[in-house]
Amino acid sequence: MTLYSSPACVHSHRVRLVLAEKGIAVEIVDVEPGGRVPEDLADLNPYGEAPTLVDRDLALYDTRVISEYLDERFPHPPLMPVDPVSRAKARLVISRIERDWVNILDTLDRVSGDEAAQRRKALSESLAASDEVFGSGTPFFLSEELSMMDCVLGPMLWRLHHYGVELPDSAASVHAYAERLFEREAFQKSLSDVERAMRAV
Repeated sequence: MTLYSSPACVHSHRVRLVLAEKGIAVEIVDVEPGGRVPEDLADLNPYGEAPTLVDRDLALYDTRVISEYLDERFPHPPLMPVDPVSRAKARLVISRIERDWVNILDTLDRVSGDEAAQRRKALSESLAASDEVFGSGTPFFLSEELSMMDCVLGPMLWRLHHYGVELPDSAASVHAYAERLFEREAFQKSLSDVERAMRAV
């Protein structure tokens, strides 16, 4: 199994975290953003982008497709609920996390000045407004066990300081949740050298 992964990409990090949580052995091929696309990647993915997963004769792209495939192919520990109703609800939460938070973070490489400042402020305020959800009494996001929702949130939260998104004191539960995730052995294993440098003191 091979993963074409961008060392700084929040979406690639999400797939690496799923792999690490499941203890799946994989060869990582780094794809530098804006650099030359490896010839074999261009053949595997019509968009020539990371993340792209190759499992024998199967080539997958799209972060959500890859993540759910890994969860089904390697069912232990499960990261998505088994029953259809709970699974659909989890997918809806993941969709909201992506649209409300990850997508804002994802644009901060492409904007500057007042526009970037506005987006940082919007992301910080939105996370702080959700602090009660992060402090709902469960160790993970809306769950007693780590789930795919945490695999989406963790890489995004790891990058906040790097992108100048500072959470207010009112987001204490978000801070505590993030630190619990970051301390996990699998989370540490999922980090590229570039990502480790994002939070280097």
